[in-house]
Amino acid sequence: MPLDADVAELVAALAASNAPALSAGTVDSARANYVAAPRPEPDALSHVVDRVVRHEDREIPVRCYCIEDAPHNRPIIVFAHGGGWVLSSVDGHDHVARRLALTTGALVVSVEYRLAPEHPFPAAHDDCWAVYTTLLTDGATWGGDPHRIVVAGDSAGANLAAGVGLRARDQSISPVAQILIYPCIDVNQDPYRSMRDNASGYFLTAADMTWFWGHYLGTSPDVRTNPYAVPAQSQDLAGLPPTLVITAEFDPLRDEGQAFATRMAADGVTVEHWDIPGVIHGFIARWHQISRAETVHNDIGTWFTRHVHSQHND
Repeated sequence: MPLDADVAELVAALAASNAPALSAGTVDSARANYVAAPRPEPDALSHVVDRVVRHEDREIPVRCYCIEDAPHNRPIIVFAHGGGWVLSSVDGHDHVARRLALTTGALVVSVEYRLAPEHPFPAAHDDCWAVYTTLLTDGATWGGDPHRIVVAGDSAGANLAAGVGLRARDQSISPVAQILIYPCIDVNQDPYRSMRDNASGYFLTAADMTWFWGHYLGTSPDVRTNPYAVPAQSQDLAGLPPTLVITAEFDPLRDEGQAFATRMAADGVTVEHWDIPGVIHGFIARWHQISRAETVHNDIGTWFTRHVHSQHND
């Protein structure tokens, strides 16, 4: 299919403006460019609270979102933001976390994980893991149901969610579901046609991904075979919880997300894979520019009700 009309308009505008690539310049300039990008008006919610998770020798900031003033027994979503492990923040993805809380009815806990290259793997993974395990024990005091925790994220955040999901599976403390939105699954680009077909011209580029992975994985060769860092390295995906994988047609990451979904299904995992036609990487955060994003957000809410809310009566 061709690009959706509004997506084609956005892509043309980005090209005409000579907008810098996500990985252009220094890390600091790339971060400044990312912060300056326009975002939709955030949804108003009754409950938006900043908290801190204390784990070992560090404090991990989080922001909690819910449609209720005082959440009670809500499913919990541990949400990791995208940005290539280098860009964005809880603030940068505030509008996405709000929309997720609105459409799912969950208590969304957005993690301010440490960024690369200052903090390469396993820092971001360990921060998300610490929040996940804290909520397993303390989630009820936050207004959530610790028996219904979901891990979710977009792009690099979906990589972090998948890594936490694998680690939790390995320790027999799995979440009840996963939501992986255009996930970064494999550092190796060679097997994936979408890395060639969509290498440039559609916002995220293959060169961006090389830059992001390089910062995140650091210099240790062993990290590239660690499935918590590179989920494609996992030899067995059996035992993972019901998973929603969302990919975008004109995204270099499309085929690795699809391959991960196919492997999970082959290993007996309940999986839905939605390849959204006509859109590019990052569309889920751009409903002010890409109309199809609204429908997908609502569909996520429907999927969440079926797989998570149905497990317990609030």
